[in-house]
Amino acid sequence: MARAQEAVERTLDSKEEKERHRARKEDVKGMDAAVEQHGLDNVFDGDWNGAAGQFLLRWYSHSTHHERLLFAGPNGITFAAPPERVSSGRDRHAQIVARPSPGEATLEDPFSGEFETRILLVRFHDGSWLRVDTEESRSELHMYALRHPSPGRL
Repeated sequence: MARAQEAVERTLDSKEEKERHRARKEDVKGMDAAVEQHGLDNVFDGDWNGAAGQFLLRWYSHSTHHERLLFAGPNGITFAAPPERVSSGRDRHAQIVARPSPGEATLEDPFSGEFETRILLVRFHDGSWLRVDTEESRSELHMYALRHPSPGRL
């Protein structure tokens, strides 16, 4: 029912609104293709022996909670997580589990701001990466990554 209503509303849209809708649809297609092309539909680059894979193995030993917190600041990035699964208040129970130096890992927008996306990468010193999905697109973390570009973009 909602799709039918949306389709009717689109037919009543102005020419400009129809063009904006078409452009958004093309952006989504382009982003989806870029995500697939670079393997960014995976959690990490797939190399368990690389820095990202080893980081993930250590990370899981710190916390069984499926959601993690990521903070970025002048001294690099900080990862936090609650020590165990909690049903509410994950932020309140979170503890710092890793604070890699900027030489070890950096935060990166893999599309350099081209797409409005929730995807970020933590790029490690050996080129391996870990995908991070933010709660909102163009988040403060995206702005941080764009202001502090890392040398090895995809």
